[in-house]
Amino acid sequence: MKYYIGEFSKKVGVSIDTLRYYEKLGLIYPERDSINKRIYSEKDISWINFIIRLKEINMPINQIQYYSELRYQGDSTAEKRLELLEKQMNRLNAEKERIEENIHHLNKKIDAYKQMLKDKDK
Repeated sequence: MKYYIGEFSKKVGVSIDTLRYYEKLGLIYPERDSINKRIYSEKDISWINFIIRLKEINMPINQIQYYSELRYQGDSTAEKRLELLEKQMNRLNAEKERIEENIHHLNKKIDAYKQMLKDKDK
């Protein structure tokens, strides 16, 4: 199925301006019809969803651009793309550890306040 930018924007939940921005950054290259209107395909849906996921996991935009460049070069770049994703996974795991440590310390502080209030009521 083919979509013009308005339909595609609604389908993927990304504004038209954002789609144009992604195109300007080289993240996506929609086809064009005979009057130069952007045409998006089902493949573009999964690609935009992946870009959104990469943004959600805080992959730097320059890394997303590089990944996109590699993607459009084809399967010969699979090893480099895998390396980028593994590096991002390492960053996520480090962030997860920091978050878990902060949760632990926050829980300790919460427990201390609860105990203080409990002791006060005695």
